[in-house]
Amino acid sequence: MMSYAQARWNERLLNEIGRRGRVGYVPPPPLDEGAEVDVPSRLLREDLDLPSLSELQVVRHFVRLSQMNFSVDTGFYPLGSCTMKYNPKLNDRVASHPKIAFAHPYQPYESVQGLLGIIYDLSTMLANITGTDYVTTLPAAGAHGELTGALMIRKYHTSRGELGRNEMIVPDSAHGTNPASAQMAGFKVVKVTTDSRGLVDMGELKKIVSGKTAGMMMTVPNTLGLFEKDVLEISKMVHDAGGLMYYDGANLNAMLGRVRPGDLGFDIVHLNIHKTFSTPHGGGGPGAGPVCVKAFLHDYLPTPVLEYDGALYSWKHKLPNSIGRMKSFWGNVGVLVRAYVYLLTLGPEGLKDVSALAVLASNYLMSRLDRKYYGLPYAEGVPRKHEFVVSTKPLAKSGVKALNVAKALIDRGQHAPTIYFPLIVEEALMVEPTETETLEEIDSYAQTLNEIGETSAKDPQEILSKPKNTAIGQLDDFRASHPLTLKLRWDGKGGRDAKA
Repeated sequence: MMSYAQARWNERLLNEIGRRGRVGYVPPPPLDEGAEVDVPSRLLREDLDLPSLSELQVVRHFVRLSQMNFSVDTGFYPLGSCTMKYNPKLNDRVASHPKIAFAHPYQPYESVQGLLGIIYDLSTMLANITGTDYVTTLPAAGAHGELTGALMIRKYHTSRGELGRNEMIVPDSAHGTNPASAQMAGFKVVKVTTDSRGLVDMGELKKIVSGKTAGMMMTVPNTLGLFEKDVLEISKMVHDAGGLMYYDGANLNAMLGRVRPGDLGFDIVHLNIHKTFSTPHGGGGPGAGPVCVKAFLHDYLPTPVLEYDGALYSWKHKLPNSIGRMKSFWGNVGVLVRAYVYLLTLGPEGLKDVSALAVLASNYLMSRLDRKYYGLPYAEGVPRKHEFVVSTKPLAKSGVKALNVAKALIDRGQHAPTIYFPLIVEEALMVEPTETETLEEIDSYAQTLNEIGETSAKDPQEILSKPKNTAIGQLDDFRASHPLTLKLRWDGKGGRDAKA
């Protein structure tokens, strides 16, 4: 965390330090002094009122900002449903190889056969891991993969003349992107609730499935960290009605090397390469969301499709029922290469270790939390998989909420878990330790959470006043997010213009 002195320096930088005439770089004169640049008049300004700073001042400013960042390289990052595991630096070194980093998408296929071979081999691996037959590596992230899969489901039904299949079934514990992706693809979203077991309510599902059902989107294990033990029956029910099964791969970390979604009845599987297969992510990117499908859906894949004839890798641009192009060029190749290295490094047995250790870490951390402060909704006593969800409702009588617990964690230099998700749990903390954290780190996190719970019961104001040790203290939550007060650009009036 940034010290008070560092935070004060950042505050002063734009407000006090700037002096007219200070510059960090003087560009050379244009090669042709008489050249004219045709800039639209609406983009021209007489004055550009920016702070005048030296190069050194600017460098120090941004380095100090970088020191405020929290990353998986600096600490435990237990975001439930996000799988923020450690990213081996070997993957980065390989992806930075000049023949990969500087390959251009307009190069002839013949000149990038090695790189295309990597993508093809990765696709084969992902098909084997998921129990499917074909893979597109084009989607840019998980939600993009969801949209791709939903569009394929729509195209599958419309090409068969089944225009009345306009409903997508989505559990109420699903990731928020599931119903959003389904609706963007033109479906009516039909919610199925969670029963007392924390699983899909089978009685309600039987009433929902009909001739209008286009498909069902599921996450297995679900967002509570519970394995959907009725998944085979669910798949049969949807298939018997003529629908398709879609697997959200956000929680595949719990099943790697042990259970294949395709064997559970799923026809389409999206993968979060940037989570499950250890590529850095966050802050808007980078990401990759390959979509794996059963053989009967091959012709519905987005184009182009990578093919190999035994001698040459090439992109096929036409398929009979393709949903069309979903991504410019060939996808986020650097992310895919990192995943390829990760899979080669671990091998099949290593993937089993990933899922085993992820599940062990999750259940161990859950067992360390004091139930006086952190209640366990749904299926008390039932082991979770790679993640678990607890509720801070026991702290409600002290006025402490999940948000306060999260801020207290941040105040102690530890990253908060996902909060207020899934929506079916009040005051939720969703925690995923992943397989890469040490026992000492997990013990330290459990101890911190229990200490926060104990302090909440004894002196709640101490927790409600957090954070105190961070560069920025408590915000006015309304002003910090309201579009009329949130300003993110230099206002030319001496400094910060975001008052929240």
